Amino acid sequence: MKIAVTGLNATDNPGPGVPLIRSLKFEEKFDAEIIGLVYDALEPGIYMENLTKKNYLIPYPSSGLQNLYERLFYIHQQEKLDVIIPTLDSELFGFVKLEEKLRELGIKMFLPTFDQLNIRGKDKLFDFCIDNDINVPKNILVSSILDLQKIPEEFDYPVVVKGIFYDAIIANNLEEAKTAFTKISSKWGLPIIIQEYLKGDEFNVVALGDGTGNTVGAVAMRKLYITDKGKGWAGITIYDNNLIEISKRVIQSIKWRSGMELEFIRSTETGQYYLLEINPRFPAWVYLAPNAGQNLPYALLQLALGEKAEQFDKYKVGTIFVRSSWDLITDISVFEKITTKGEI
Repeated sequence: MKIAVTGLNATDNPGPGVPLIRSLKFEEKFDAEIIGLVYDALEPGIYMENLTKKNYLIPYPSSGLQNLYERLFYIHQQEKLDVIIPTLDSELFGFVKLEEKLRELGIKMFLPTFDQLNIRGKDKLFDFCIDNDINVPKNILVSSILDLQKIPEEFDYPVVVKGIFYDAIIANNLEEAKTAFTKISSKWGLPIIIQEYLKGDEFNVVALGDGTGNTVGAVAMRKLYITDKGKGWAGITIYDNNLIEISKRVIQSIKWRSGMELEFIRSTETGQYYLLEINPRFPAWVYLAPNAGQNLPYALLQLALGEKAEQFDKYKVGTIFVRSSWDLITDISVFEKITTKGEI
């Protein structure tokens, strides 16, 4: 088999592609070649030894569906792909729209539906949580700098300014909120989410839904070290029935079909969990899951292939991940190949 994976940007804000590939290769039964689909010639996954068999540049989502389809069609002619696993929020809508056309080529995927992506969107999360009796921070949507004047009516500072796809910046006053609005909107577009800031410890859950409302598996972790971008740079698996049950309720309510990450904060004031985000793909720390006993990426591959996936109900508590930086050395000729030919 040949499995194509996106998101090989293992930088200070890493994509899930590299850890997802490592998770697949962690499974003893895995027997396939990995094809990397990259958006930039400097994505570190290109230069990691024994990670991918071949890498291809693909167009950014903003370039349109037709360009993406034509590029994937070419790659499929060269490689005869069996499965594509997209791993980035911003590309999922495009792949969902192309799912039927790619299936006609013989390429399988296991993705959420268009409606499911919309239901859990950051701009819809508050209403979803209220409807399903899940604690959630208050938030408002803003589409212009003038709308930021509404913040004092809704919240006390500080607040969290969040992009529709990525990025979150804590703002302590109106001027900082304006700066964050401008920075995030120029990168990810509108609307911008203004969210109530809660103090507490951060927890994440990685999970897999089978599309019928059933949870294939779920692993919870507590962040031990957080970067200035809010990314967990170290974490430890924990078991809290509340976290797992909330995650299962979300999957059952949406009938989620694919991997997901649920981000929580446990308020120091109330001691309760609040759901901050539902990310529609596996997180960059997903390699922790197979090492704790639940190989969720491999289970997703089985579902994509129409096979029965193993059901997980336990995992090892106390498993820790610590992310690191590592210099990859290559020759200019390697870089030239991916930039000029678009493949290597």
